[in-house]
Order: sequence, then structure tokens, then C-alpha cells
Amino acid sequence: MLLMICAIPAPAGAQEREVPYWASLREDEVYMRVGPSVDFPIEWIYRRSGLPVKVVRLNEGWRLVEDPEGTRGWVAARLLDPERAAMVRGQGTTAMRANPDPAAALRWRVEAGVVGQLGRCESRWCRFTVGQRSGWVAQDRLWGAGAP
Repeated sequence: MLLMICAIPAPAGAQEREVPYWASLREDEVYMRVGPSVDFPIEWIYRRSGLPVKVVRLNEGWRLVEDPEGTRGWVAARLLDPERAAMVRGQGTTAMRANPDPAAALRWRVEAGVVGQLGRCESRWCRFTVGQRSGWVAQDRLWGAGAP
């Protein structure tokens, strides 16, 4: 009797990407640990699905991430979403405009700390969607936009 065993590898992009890269938190509750294993203590608990993070290192199903405040720790890869997100940074509100132009019509004002879905960026402006509202925000006001 001949037994044949075939291993089907996971898609290369599913676990391995060139770092650094942007990702976002997939779940409403994500544990950041001090090392790449459940054996390490939890350093921080995130309760914000969609929060953008920068992945800076890979280690067998774990990702060393940096959050918008600069805190670094390890998160299980399965808890990260490749969907790009961004967070409004700085003080006060920023304008969300109808077009990528500082003179374009003002659609809404967005508070610092608001998280939204990031679209394409052009001419230092990025398409930004928060719930049902969408427009263009200056790239320098978005953490998670631009090159990681």
C-alpha cells in the first residue's frame, strides 16, 4: 500500500510580508503581549476594532506592532487585518473636504482620535471614510497613511 501525503502551503502573503507595513486590528478586543507567545504577559488590551498599527517584525504567527502612541508589543497575526485604516492625529479637528484640495468644499470636521477606513492617497491628501461619511483629509493629519 502506497501512502501519499501532500502538504498544501498557506498563501505566502497570508503570513509573510515585507516589513514594515500597515494593518488594523481585526477584533474588538486584542491583547498586546511583551513577547511573541501566549506564554508572555499581556502588556496592553486594545478595545478598538479597526485601529491602525504598523507591523515592524514577524515571528511565527506573531507580529511586533507599533500603535499610534508609539507603544510596541506582540499581537497574534490572526488578529490583524490587512485592510488599511488611519487615525486622525494632532490637536482639535481637521477638515474632511469634497476633493483633495485645501480650497475644496468642507464636508465635515473630524476630531483627533477618530479612526476610519483609508482609501487612496494623492497630492498629500487621502480618501478617508468614517461610517457613512467620506471625503479627503490632509495626509499629514492621518496616522497610518503614507509609507510605514
